[in-house]
Amino acid sequence: MSHVDSDQPESTPTWIDLDVPDPARARDFYGALFGWTFATGTGAAAGHTTCLLRGRAVAGFRPSRAPDPAPGLWRVYFAVRDCDSAARRVADAGGSLTHDPVDLGDRRVALATDSVGARFGLWEGRTHPGCRTVNEPGSLVRNDLSTPRPGPARDFYTALFGFTLDGNEDLPGFDFTFLRRPDGHEIGGVFGDPAAPASAWQTTFEVADTDASVERAVAAGGTCGEPVDSPYGRYAEVTDPFGTAFSMIARPPARAE
Repeated sequence: MSHVDSDQPESTPTWIDLDVPDPARARDFYGALFGWTFATGTGAAAGHTTCLLRGRAVAGFRPSRAPDPAPGLWRVYFAVRDCDSAARRVADAGGSLTHDPVDLGDRRVALATDSVGARFGLWEGRTHPGCRTVNEPGSLVRNDLSTPRPGPARDFYTALFGFTLDGNEDLPGFDFTFLRRPDGHEIGGVFGDPAAPASAWQTTFEVADTDASVERAVAAGGTCGEPVDSPYGRYAEVTDPFGTAFSMIARPPARAE
């Protein structure tokens, strides 16, 4: 379990949100699945919904007029100290802005597309650090980029954020590269998949019991793949009622030292 009460270090995935055409339906599904409650924004953030786990922000919904056809609808935002400066670096690294920096109450954000077409956001937290709970059931545990063009993707994010790269010996035969902040902390990875139809950041939520969570997701109107055991825990792929794909994982208990 991890509570976050101040801005994360630069380049850390720090917030996720989802464009939804029907916020009430989204609340029903994700509330049933993760036990979230919800708060509606006011002022500059009017229409935005904050998803809460035991009263702490863990994600958000953004209103949209129709389901978004693009893959990877959960959008990941990376922490930045200066949103405007980071937005300028996006173009220098080979990406593009889809929404210029704007103030949304207690944060400043921008939306962008990387050099291989994956969407992401920039998040200058000010007094809103983003996800205030992570790495526990019902909250964000991981983000990884799936792309048929892993080389240009690695080049883009190392140029934008100064990430260092290393391989993953736990997954032999897979093209997977860890992304690490300049201080060495792992923030996610790039998964090279020649069969991927498009590049997208994939979101994984932690759950206490993958099989029970699959049952809840299906009962709430989603669809799920069969749970699978991996070196990192038991996971399942889920699609929500809007067609949003994401994953859930129950990690094994930590080993005693």
